[in-house]
Formats: sequence, C-alpha cells, structure tokens
Amino acid sequence: MAQPAKKSKQPSKRSELIIITGMSGAGKATVLKVFEDLGYYAVDNLPIDLMPKFAELVRDSATIHRAAIVVDIRESAGLHRFPEMLNRIKSSVTTHLLYLEADTETIMRRFSETRRPHPLGVEQSIRDSIGAERKKLATIRKLAPLCIDTSKFTVHDVREYIREKFHGESEESKIMVYITSFGYRHGVPADSDLVFDVRFLPNPNYIPKFKKLTGRNPAVARYIRSFPQTQEFIERISELLVYLLPHYIREGKSYLTIAFGCTGGHHRSVMIADQMRKNLAQSGFHTKVSHRDIQKAV
Repeated sequence: MAQPAKKSKQPSKRSELIIITGMSGAGKATVLKVFEDLGYYAVDNLPIDLMPKFAELVRDSATIHRAAIVVDIRESAGLHRFPEMLNRIKSSVTTHLLYLEADTETIMRRFSETRRPHPLGVEQSIRDSIGAERKKLATIRKLAPLCIDTSKFTVHDVREYIREKFHGESEESKIMVYITSFGYRHGVPADSDLVFDVRFLPNPNYIPKFKKLTGRNPAVARYIRSFPQTQEFIERISELLVYLLPHYIREGKSYLTIAFGCTGGHHRSVMIADQMRKNLAQSGFHTKVSHRDIQKAV
C-alpha cells in the first residue's frame, strides 16, 4: 500500500532569521549589536554548515523567535556552500540576507584606526586583502536583496538605519528609561546614569501627619507640588530629558537609568520620580519606575 507523500514544512511565519555578511570593516559587528538590542538572539561567525540546524532551532524554539547571525570571510573555504545553505534555510524560517560593504579607502582607514589585522592575514597588504575579499564574496553579494554601503555612515548612522529598516518604530521606542527614587542617607544607586538631587524642595517629613506616609500618597504629593519651585523643577527637568534622550538613542543606548534623591527616599524623590515617569511616557518613551528606599525606616 502506497504511503502518502510527506508534506514539506513551510517557512515559519512567526520566526525570523537575519543573516549579516559582507566586507570586513564595513560594520557587521555594529549591525549585529543593533539587532541584539532589538531583541534578536545574536551569534557571530556561525559556521556555514551549522546554519540549517540553527534555522531549525529558531523555527522550533519556544523562546527564540528572532535571531541574527554573522557569516563572513572568516568561514574561508566553506563560503562556496553558502548559496546551497541559504536555500535550505529559507525553507525553515523567514530569512533576510543583509550585505554590508564600503569603499576600499574607508575600510583601510577603519583598519588603521582599530589596528586590527585583516581576517585574510598579514602576508599581504590591507589593500590586497580587501581586493581578495571582494572577489571571494562577489557571489554572496549578488544573492543579497539589501546591500548597504557604509562608507559615509558613522556608527550612529548605521544604528539608526538598521533600527528604522527592520524595526519601523519611532526613535522614542528604542530606549527604555528606568526612573528610580532613593535616599541619600542610603547611598546613591550605583547604576545611575543621571542623578538629580531634590533635597532643595520643602520636606514633608517635618509635618507630623505626613511623616509616616510616602510621596505616593495624594495628600503628600499635593503638598510637594504646591510650591512654585517644585513645578518649575518638574517642567525644566522634563524638557531637559526630552531633549537629551534622542541624543542618547543616537549614541546607541538602549536603556537609561535616571535617579532622583532626597534625604530618606520616602517623600520628595518618590513624588518626583512618579511624575517624571508620567511626563516621559506622555512624550512617547518607554518608562519604568521603582522606589529603592521607600520601605526603609524613616
């Protein structure tokens, strides 16, 4: 009795694999880091023979749905098998082939600045190695739907281009802002990127009915907000942060920790941290707030 033919597996629509290849010195490591920051599982210099198996793991994994790998001249003799392996991978997962290149003078300058040897060795000049690499990668370049010339790109330009091309979100969504309150008597949080001292604001701790409460209590929050310096501080710092955050994003930061401190970490810093979270969220940024010392004894 004839057995029914087995149906071939279709590429998984929920899984995605980015293959980054191209010239040494064109920015592959930078691009891989961008994908990692975007939530992709990142692997550098994966052997070509392992690519189909890795694609299957991405397709079948319960936790890894998006991955990015770098395959380049370091694979050496195995490069001739790349087209065959690429076809096999495309049958497993949705696959994007991204090729990075740059002009010879730019690549030579980048190698000079980093003082790293070319992957093809030091037996020949950098210029000759670049020419040899172009020839070896010519076939792979023809397979890539997307070729990016990074000659005139800064590192920040590369990051922004990849984020926009593959993520398609506004710049505000590219950074997570962690806002925390703390008490100076317990020390400044070690992981803070920016620290603001709010001890100049009137202290509710000296008002008996507020002493055992925190800045999350509506009455305490209203008291702190009732002073003109509080309103001015909130407005000025909110404007400053909205100005600064896009610059941090272009610098490549994927998260930023902002700390607000008062004496004990119960009242003023708590209220200000909560308000800053709301203000930045309204400006489109992803934010989280925590209050490190709010449970500690007054």
